[in-house]
Amino acid sequence: MEAAAAIPSRAVLALVVISLISCVSLVFAGDIVHHDDVAPTRPGCDNNFVLVKVPTWIDDREEDEFVGVGARFGPTLESKEKDADKSRIALADPSDCCTTPKNKLTGETILVHRGNCSFTTKANVAEAAGASAILIINNGTELFKMVCEPDEPDVSIGIPVVMLPQDAGESLKQNLQKNLNVFVQLYSPKRPLVDVAEVFLWLMAVGTILCASYWSAWTAREAAIEQDKLLKDGSDEYLNMEVSNSSGVVEINTTSAIVFVVIASCFLVMLYKWMSYGFIEVLVVLFAIGGAEGLQTCLVALLSCFKIFEHAAKTYVKIPFLGAVSYLTLGVSPFCVTSAVVWAVYRRFSFAWIGQDILGVALIITVIQIIQVPNLKVGTVLLSCAFLYDIFWVFVSKWMFHESVMIVVARGDNSGEDGIPMLLKIPRMFDPWGGYSIIGFGDIILPGLLVAFSLRYDWLSNKSLRTGYFSWTMIAYGLGLLITYVALNLMDGHGQPALLYIVPFTLGTFITLGMKRGDLRHLWTRGEPDRICPHVQLQPSSESQHS
Repeated sequence: MEAAAAIPSRAVLALVVISLISCVSLVFAGDIVHHDDVAPTRPGCDNNFVLVKVPTWIDDREEDEFVGVGARFGPTLESKEKDADKSRIALADPSDCCTTPKNKLTGETILVHRGNCSFTTKANVAEAAGASAILIINNGTELFKMVCEPDEPDVSIGIPVVMLPQDAGESLKQNLQKNLNVFVQLYSPKRPLVDVAEVFLWLMAVGTILCASYWSAWTAREAAIEQDKLLKDGSDEYLNMEVSNSSGVVEINTTSAIVFVVIASCFLVMLYKWMSYGFIEVLVVLFAIGGAEGLQTCLVALLSCFKIFEHAAKTYVKIPFLGAVSYLTLGVSPFCVTSAVVWAVYRRFSFAWIGQDILGVALIITVIQIIQVPNLKVGTVLLSCAFLYDIFWVFVSKWMFHESVMIVVARGDNSGEDGIPMLLKIPRMFDPWGGYSIIGFGDIILPGLLVAFSLRYDWLSNKSLRTGYFSWTMIAYGLGLLITYVALNLMDGHGQPALLYIVPFTLGTFITLGMKRGDLRHLWTRGEPDRICPHVQLQPSSESQHS
């Protein structure tokens, strides 16, 4: 039992990590079309704010490609590059284009500076002067939503209007001042209806919960069979045996479920308020530690199933501060630590998402293995709180903070990176805009705890996949996540709170089936059925009659 001494520390680590990772519970692809109910609209000024690709050429040589944002007014941009016209850029004189340009325009795209008059005035002046489009250089690195003025007359602008960030505009301006011929195209490509990244994320999430659930149920069955053996032998050791210590399992209750969501909210606000490069570095270290621990736990459990590693898994050595550690764990640990360190060092490279996903999946499986909900009551409280938590921090927080707190944190605004590391992410391979599709760990771990509980109950009750709860709950999770991706595409990539869809599917299915089958009382309070010998049905049929 010496090896069990190291297990509670792993459980504590899992509790700390889950408090961090569940701060983001979101399926996200990045906004391409920005619907805005705040900016005023009227006929001629009712476009959605769309991102615009601006590829450039200098003397027929392809150069940089910039990204701008379309205005509330003007015609709709082409969605395909082959349909977009290629036009020469001319520098406005005066530069603000608030009055008629001195240079004669014959279908060029005019480059102007922001300020001194309204956006619609600039567009009207440029169109009257013969420009085919207008590029407005912002006075900052961000993009600004160009809207109509409230007191302006009806707007009728017939040329595209696009804003560029300051650095992109200045780059174009410098080339024009060198008397180079600069050409651009303006188009706003649409994302594919279904992206391969979303399919793989769905498979990854479902597969992770499947693996974690079967491991959790298998571990619970092994512990139960061991207890049955001790009961049959009349051993006093069973009376002194604590399942939580021997199995390394931490069971949460209703109070801790509520406190967990409160702590997650506090961490989320902390990330939102103090998100910075230094703060992200701390999260990277925490994630690397948790990922290395999770990878080690998964590899040790997997390798222990092979006879070649059986002796190493059952032979222990005493390590200061750690207690008894198996030789297999010692052999695996350097690889796990190295993997986490390599990911942390190269996390900004394009291929780093592979290491992040491997560490993340291992961490999720380990957390679901260590932390368990004992009954449906606790599972209902946990998921209900998480359901409200998701809705509040994605939608309601906009009224308090003027932006969605969870989306800002997921994007990693002001962090200097692509976002926090506690996410599964896959590059959008066939998306003209690139980027990543992501899913927060909370969208897998929290419903995963309920799905794992359903399989443990089925095995204790000796239920088949058809008559049990696991298969139905697992299908419900898959459907809930699928509906989330449908909503994500309908909202043009705007981040969706996945638990908004997953919780009603999984929890609703579980509770409805429990009521229909008459098991709800046991599911709600005890989490296991009534039997004379609690674990008799876990044993082989030849031994079951001796209990």
